[in-house]
Amino acid sequence: MKARLAASAALALGIAIGGSGCAMITYQATTEKYDASDGISLDLGDVQVRNALVVSEDGQEGNLVASFTNTGEKRATVEIEVVESGETATVDVGAGETVSLGAGDEEPLLIEDLGAEVGGLAAMYFQQGSAEGREVQVPVLDGRLPEYEDLVP
Repeated sequence: MKARLAASAALALGIAIGGSGCAMITYQATTEKYDASDGISLDLGDVQVRNALVVSEDGQEGNLVASFTNTGEKRATVEIEVVESGETATVDVGAGETVSLGAGDEEPLLIEDLGAEVGGLAAMYFQQGSAEGREVQVPVLDGRLPEYEDLVP
């Protein structure tokens, strides 16, 4: 009787390990964060920048499209610098607020001297307060796609 019980337990354990073994050792792509849209995202202290991209017709003048969410309890200012030209801009975000730029009825943040190719990337540096700043490669798109045709400066 004991042998039968031990064999049943061993068989159940073997089925459980065999059925879940792949999930224990196989890489799970669903655990990775990624940007599901055309833009890039980054975190700067209490401020989260989401779906940042530039829409431009010629790669020189562009419209920065992004949303900035401040999860902190104090007003935050994000400084943005186009690495190629040194042009700078700032975005103020109230505590617990989200500011969207460049899309719909939102005010565009125009970049006059982007210095990038359409379809390429523009190096931009984002800094918020004392948080460590980050240089990222922001996609530069044009108005060929219907969702971006109204965003071209």
